[in-house]
Amino acid sequence: MAKKQDGVIEAVRYKNGQIVAVRAYERRGSSYSDRVLIDRKDLLERIKKGKRMVVGSRTELLASTFESGKSLQIVNRDGKEFITTLDSTDRDILEQAPVF
Repeated sequence: MAKKQDGVIEAVRYKNGQIVAVRAYERRGSSYSDRVLIDRKDLLERIKKGKRMVVGSRTELLASTFESGKSLQIVNRDGKEFITTLDSTDRDILEQAPVF
């Protein structure tokens, strides 16, 4: 059985090729939180601790129902860590996540 997601990212903000913050919903037991802003440092820590974060969107009028996309991962390249949904990259990038 696939592990459930611990958070759903609905939008992202970049500056100079790095994530500044993401707008997300976090799992709280069997439900999800209201929208929260998570900065890059906290997002990186959560992924390293094994939290499964995905890009997705909330289904309107259906509370804790989400359409989920790709999972986030950390890619190391030239001694730098990048948060991405791709297998290889030279910057932070979350496919399918709109910019806010």
